[in-house]
Amino acid sequence: MRKRAIRQIPNAITVLRILLVPLVIFLLIQADSAWELWLAVLFFVLSAATDGVDGAIARRKNLVSKTGQLLDPIADKALLGATLITLSSIGMIGWIPTLLIIIRELLVTIYRLAVAKRRVIAASSGGKLKTIIQSTAIPIVIAPIEFLGDWVLVLNQLVIWVAVAVTLWSGFDFFRKQIGR
Repeated sequence: MRKRAIRQIPNAITVLRILLVPLVIFLLIQADSAWELWLAVLFFVLSAATDGVDGAIARRKNLVSKTGQLLDPIADKALLGATLITLSSIGMIGWIPTLLIIIRELLVTIYRLAVAKRRVIAASSGGKLKTIIQSTAIPIVIAPIEFLGDWVLVLNQLVIWVAVAVTLWSGFDFFRKQIGR
């Protein structure tokens, strides 16, 4: 029984990441003070940071599972997608970057699900880089640091468009490698 419970730790962490998504979204939507935005940053970063934790535990303890390999990218997409949609809805970023990122994520996810019965496609280094860039860009945009000056608006645009570029590049690379199979 104990061994089975230990085997579920990485998947439990992934589920926790999914459960943090509504909290981040709630904080963003109702934020009317800087501390609420900082809390959104905190919970976003906590959720994003546990992405590496669940994977590291699974690999180190030889607990990698097909369920985990499927849930992990879904947790990433739930956090990143919901946060991007919320940021666009409240006017913190434009809709074009959000749509470009979400379309790429949907195409890759649909493909992964379509081939899941035959094989599970593990995350590539490009996909991991994309997730790191997105997970870094979003807290920068959320952080209430406008008091530092107008350059913060330029920084916000820059980090989002870098995230878009890396996201699109990793999507093209993903499909290039899949077509080559």
